[in-house]
Amino acid sequence: MSRAVQMDKLGDYKICGDSECSYVLSMATALDDFIAPDCRFVNIKKEQMVYVYSSSCQKRELVSSGLEVFIKFREDTVKLPTTDMDFYCH
Repeated sequence: MSRAVQMDKLGDYKICGDSECSYVLSMATALDDFIAPDCRFVNIKKEQMVYVYSSSCQKRELVSSGLEVFIKFREDTVKLPTTDMDFYCH
């Protein structure tokens, strides 16, 4: 049996490329390994390419060091409210 755990929201809104968050906003290369502090984040290995489909409009600042963004966010973004499902962990 699988249990989902609801985590605290990182923000009330997220930025996406469209209403379904199906377009890449930006790409980045990891400069170092990143070990996720909890299940809302992903582990990233050094030199791994990361495709960003949504970005949280954060309530609090999160450290994003270790990623070198080489394509800026798209100009045509959509600001959407986050939902509880955005912060469930399996």
